[in-house]
Amino acid sequence: QVQLVESGGGLVQLGGSLRLSCAASGFTFSNYRMNWYRQASGKGRELVATINSAGDTTIYADSVKGRFTISRDNAKNTVYLQMNSLKPEDTAVYYCKAVPIYSNGVNYWGQGTQVTVSS
Repeated sequence: QVQLVESGGGLVQLGGSLRLSCAASGFTFSNYRMNWYRQASGKGRELVATINSAGDTTIYADSVKGRFTISRDNAKNTVYLQMNSLKPEDTAVYYCKAVPIYSNGVNYWGQGTQVTVSS
């Protein structure tokens, strides 16, 4: 059974930090590029960060560049999102997504974790 389970969300003050985790099971994690998305209330889903299957290439949205860091541990089948200098506009539900590096694979989504930044 395929699962992506996010954790680490919560309520934090302006300027604070959180570390999100996304634990994967049921598929070959190292064959997937991993993404973090977020969706604020009333808005569309936004791609925040991407990391390749080997973990040596990352891409960030301009809105989080320099504040967020995506990483992965293929031995633990887990991807992380370290979020520093948080702002109220970072408030959203954060989702991880697994994208196969092979064309015949299937995308997987987690259920999301709420991050709320208070001012």
